[in-house]
Amino acid sequence: MSVFILVSGPFTDGRIWSEVIRRLRESGAEAHPVTLSSRPEADLETHVEDVVRLIDSLEPPGELVLVGHDYAVHPVLGAADRRPERVARIVYLDAAPPQDGDAALALVPDASVHELMRAEGGPGPVPPPEPAEWQLWGSTEGLSAQRLELLSRLAAPQPPRTLTQPLRLTGAAAAVPTSGILCTAGGMTVELVEALVRTGPPQFRKLADPRVGFFELATGHWPMLSCPDELADVLLRAAAGEGRRLTAPEGESPFLRPFPLDTPERPRVRNRHVDLHLPEPGEAQEPRPAVLFVHGGPVPPDLVPEPRDWPFYLGYARYAASLGAVGAVVEHRLHGISDYAQAADDVAEAVELLRADPSVDARRIALWIFSGAGLLAADWITAPPPWLRCLALTYPILAPLPGWGAVGPRFDPVGALRAGGGMLPPLVLTRAGLETPQIAATVEEFVAAAEETKAPLEIIDVPHGHHGFEIHEPTDESREAISRALRTVLAHLGRSS
Repeated sequence: MSVFILVSGPFTDGRIWSEVIRRLRESGAEAHPVTLSSRPEADLETHVEDVVRLIDSLEPPGELVLVGHDYAVHPVLGAADRRPERVARIVYLDAAPPQDGDAALALVPDASVHELMRAEGGPGPVPPPEPAEWQLWGSTEGLSAQRLELLSRLAAPQPPRTLTQPLRLTGAAAAVPTSGILCTAGGMTVELVEALVRTGPPQFRKLADPRVGFFELATGHWPMLSCPDELADVLLRAAAGEGRRLTAPEGESPFLRPFPLDTPERPRVRNRHVDLHLPEPGEAQEPRPAVLFVHGGPVPPDLVPEPRDWPFYLGYARYAASLGAVGAVVEHRLHGISDYAQAADDVAEAVELLRADPSVDARRIALWIFSGAGLLAADWITAPPPWLRCLALTYPILAPLPGWGAVGPRFDPVGALRAGGGMLPPLVLTRAGLETPQIAATVEEFVAAAEETKAPLEIIDVPHGHHGFEIHEPTDESREAISRALRTVLAHLGRSS
């Protein structure tokens, strides 16, 4: 018999599960909602203890299934880490999987909460949203006005330290099977997760573990209110071990595969978090134009090797150097969706280090940004300096994805383009024809904004290319796209070959 422990997200308590519990119990399962402490002094550790206390109060046997919705995945994982022998499955209900050391605030989509946490004198309890404000925390698709009123009526302030205290995990529950239930009205789908496993940063490959299964619900972020019967059915299927399994590319991480073009090694100079790959010296030792390659992300902070040592970025930088420019790679700290500001600072500092190098012509610089780092382009579109001669973007994310409210309005290249600013440099966009729909939508918005504002946009299409096409399926088409893009960028730097 399955025994469900149900823990809901911020502001809510056990009452939110009433209809789901009824359906689970009618099916012969046990179901126990958890009401997490709402005392102002409560922290994440308090909430972990709330869940552990309920686990300890239940008599085995029974297949114990811990269900964490949104923020509640943090205390659920903390409890499973302490009682791994009691837990048969962990269910992530419209929630991202945190790692040891992560604070829940990093994934809070409401930007006003981040401001509150920076308030002088320390933050107070986070007030619950009004009915019209719940959409700041997740899609309200499927909720009637009456349900939104109920959500607000049942809500209580969230103790601030539950959001800021880091989650501590020993790894004791790492082998516990897991299920992910994605509420697709928020934009996250199994297809997108699969694309991240296939083409995204290495940490996503663990989602292809055969112990992990996925489900979708065509609703918003609160399925326990919008479709309780359907949610109960999916929970029962998850407990039975059902769910869609994903597959990862075979062999080593795709980012460690050889670059698709032959790019001989060049002299490399490491200056703090920037690597410069230098062209062969000519007769005249004049400074050269430079291309700064900005790796995608988010990537884990302890990733080995770090992106600037991947064959992928080494290949791009060496190719630029082979054509007479300085090819540079910056190592930046985009480790999560709340890290764009610190990553932007890293890139800005890298640009200044690059421009100060005697081998570089400080008046002729190009930025080349990849994938999830695409949101960093907003700063350079908003206030382009005169020495920025080209801004290149390869299969970029160009507007925050659904659920990325924590990114904030600063990092929205589509919005920056529409807002206008200084005289834009040429924009070179390499577009993957088989891009995932959510990312492709941001690219389409960007192209439309460029047409509206008459921005100088050049598009290089790779019709049969997926996200990360260079290393996932190198073909003559992808090799030609790489070559054409780099030669286009160098032409804007006044370097032809």
